[in-house]
Amino acid sequence: MAHQAYVVAVALNGAAGDQARIISGEPLSLESLLSLYPGIRQWQPRVAWSQEQGRLMGEEVQAHGSLVIAKRPLADLPEEAVKEALLNALRQRPEQLFGDNLQQLRGRMALLREYQGDEWPDWSKPALLASLESWLAPYLIGIKRLSQIEKLPLERYLLNSLTWEAQNEFERLTPLALEVPSGKRVGLDYLPCLSQRPPVLALKLQEAFGCRVTPTVIDGAVAVMIHLLSPARRPLQVTQDLVSFWQKGYPEVRKEMRGRYPKHPWPEDPLTAPATAHTKRKA
Repeated sequence: MAHQAYVVAVALNGAAGDQARIISGEPLSLESLLSLYPGIRQWQPRVAWSQEQGRLMGEEVQAHGSLVIAKRPLADLPEEAVKEALLNALRQRPEQLFGDNLQQLRGRMALLREYQGDEWPDWSKPALLASLESWLAPYLIGIKRLSQIEKLPLERYLLNSLTWEAQNEFERLTPLALEVPSGKRVGLDYLPCLSQRPPVLALKLQEAFGCRVTPTVIDGAVAVMIHLLSPARRPLQVTQDLVSFWQKGYPEVRKEMRGRYPKHPWPEDPLTAPATAHTKRKA
């Protein structure tokens, strides 16, 4: 039987696979195979991700399950087959999908679910990978490479899976930035929320002068973690209690920093001093 094109294996020594040894079998001719399974004669398009080529490859095959009788190149890739192959490739390489912007969005949703429960959808990695057909597939028209997907506004596509009303509420409860006493809007980092920690607001210490209440999100339910930075953008204090810091921590910080950064204001009373993002001269 070693010279037969096809063999029906009746008994194997070992698990099925390349190393298995056929103990008992029967030869099967192509004519017999086609007579048993006439559907093999139909050409079926198949699209799969090629790791070597770094793109989708298409071919037409005559096959019965995984048994391929013949194949030929496929010039035009069917749109639905391309989408299916791309989604399968993304599930095998999720790092292509979860870039910084999408991770920030996931952090915001994780925070909402932690404090408001299941009224908000599950945007965990397993849930998003399982639902690619609903929130991502409609936007994959004309896409044939995973590198193209990285350039798509994935966070916008995911937001679009919410109703218009839910999107507005989402933006209100978990804003991208907060206005600080200096008048600037400073971005929030929601990545810590993926580990059930509060979002981070990092700003120069001088920009927080006069702030008596720790900023919050989700209608006051969550106090942000404030990273107060030196003029060199290095953390001087990490706190969720600004009032306590001004009273207990700031005097020590002032004593150490005003000699190191004399061009920047270090007032004795930070609660009455004007907040600024500039040096004394520019202020």
